[in-house]
Amino acid sequence: MNQINPKKLLHSKWTALTPINKAKHFMVIEVEFSEENEVIDCVLQAVLTKHTESIDWQDLKESNKWKHGWK
Repeated sequence: MNQINPKKLLHSKWTALTPINKAKHFMVIEVEFSEENEVIDCVLQAVLTKHTESIDWQDLKESNKWKHGWK
């Protein structure tokens, strides 16, 4: 399981272990917090294609799907 600090999520880099729309490397470009400082929206952008996708930030904790950094 990947350890993630929600406050350091913005601009973090991730590698998808199975490609998403033929892309493996992503960067978090937007994080929206609620008034209680909980993450309510997280947007990833593919490095090569610039395709963006909103995901549940908790999915990034799954080490069988994501690796922290670009590997």
